[in-house]
Amino acid sequence: MIRLALLMIFLSGSAFAQETAEPEPPMTYERLGKIIFALDPDAKPFGPGFELKVGDVTVLVVTDINADRMRAMVAIGSAEDLSPADLERVMQANFDSTLDARYALANGILWAAYIHPLSRLDKNQLISGLAQTVNIAKTYGTLYTGGAAEFGGGDSQDLQRDLIEELLKKGEEI
Repeated sequence: MIRLALLMIFLSGSAFAQETAEPEPPMTYERLGKIIFALDPDAKPFGPGFELKVGDVTVLVVTDINADRMRAMVAIGSAEDLSPADLERVMQANFDSTLDARYALANGILWAAYIHPLSRLDKNQLISGLAQTVNIAKTYGTLYTGGAAEFGGGDSQDLQRDLIEELLKKGEEI
């Protein structure tokens, strides 16, 4: 009986917490714009999207209302310059260290991209996605990471550990 009473108290408390938390309204182009302009007051709207700066990196955010999609992108460089080893490395990173952002190829360009259903996107997901996109663009050629914890189970952690060990060996000589 006591267990049942404790369970009821626990369940009613968690239900109360769920009821009192105000859900965010669905993301719209207008709401997305307000968040983007809060992040970068100098952002520029264009067509169905925006151009903003995150630090020193230009990010393009494009929406498609009919498909209910949002895409944030950072151009990294020409796809012509990618070796087979480069392509393998970005695919490894997509598996375990880029998290919600991804490396992608389109129109002869290597991109960092974050894609999400527009209406279900919340403010924190947008901000995190923008940060991850910028991080994988900035760490291309080095750590290939979105900047948060790695999912694991792939090759990135071992490759990053190899870099740390290499630097530690170099540091031993100092």
